[in-house]
Amino acid sequence: MYERTAAVFLYCVSPVHMGAGSATGVIDNPIQRECHTHHPSFAGSGIKGAVRHGFAQLGGDAAKIDAIFGPSNGEEHRAGAVSFGDAQLVLFPVRAARQGFVYATCPQALARAERLLRLTGTDSGWSLPQVEDGHCRLPIAGAEGNTPLLDDGKLNLEVFQYQAEPDAAVGAVADWLADRALPPGTAYDYFRDKLRRHLVVLSDTEFGYFARNATLVEPHVRINEKTGTADGGGLFYTENLPPESLLLAPLMASAEHSDHPSLDAAAVMSQMRTALHESLIQLGGDATTGRGLVTVNLVEG
Repeated sequence: MYERTAAVFLYCVSPVHMGAGSATGVIDNPIQRECHTHHPSFAGSGIKGAVRHGFAQLGGDAAKIDAIFGPSNGEEHRAGAVSFGDAQLVLFPVRAARQGFVYATCPQALARAERLLRLTGTDSGWSLPQVEDGHCRLPIAGAEGNTPLLDDGKLNLEVFQYQAEPDAAVGAVADWLADRALPPGTAYDYFRDKLRRHLVVLSDTEFGYFARNATLVEPHVRINEKTGTADGGGLFYTENLPPESLLLAPLMASAEHSDHPSLDAAAVMSQMRTALHESLIQLGGDATTGRGLVTVNLVEG
């Protein structure tokens, strides 16, 4: 039984490739997705493995790795004291005709995030908007600021145009996320301010379109080991979740599962906070090409 819970915000600062392991479409190396929403996701097992791998470098106590994550020697058979759930998509960057890009979301993604926050003991207090197809809602500051996002009340995203409606409730969600989901420090001031002004709530259907079709797809060429040149027929495509995406996962902690436990649930969660909160971690594949850089913020109820 898990006694302590927290919500973990994962903000991508580089493309991230958490591979699905198999392909059924034109992309050879697709990313992980939820089967029912088709939104990009990170498997909890992958997050846990990456955190375990870098735990000591992140500031965690190396002597407590087996106690927290479970034994790795194969001789002991017991569970670890910490568990990560799958990370679900909250915000997705979409190209805009003005101001570069927006942080897009939808009522479904916000409602699922609010549910997860409540389950981990945090009351966001969000008022969820309802949005029709062809419309969008955004903070009042985004529609009336000094650097307008709109053209005659319309928002242009990729090749689509939406009737924009300023909404104070969307501004409240943007403020909450800017204060808690993104890391502190001057390096993120620009992005916190942009999130406050350029959070855009689309309908579930139209957000789903962008989440499926607006990811980063890169061509790669297999290199022949003998010649050092491109291998004939070796072209393949790899999908990445783009930078500025935001995901949310549950983190749960219990007392150490051993005959002589030295860590209770509070101590386990303290170790996780020390290692993860406001840290930079690497998730997924292609680490040697700079992929998978993600900042982490913990929110405890």
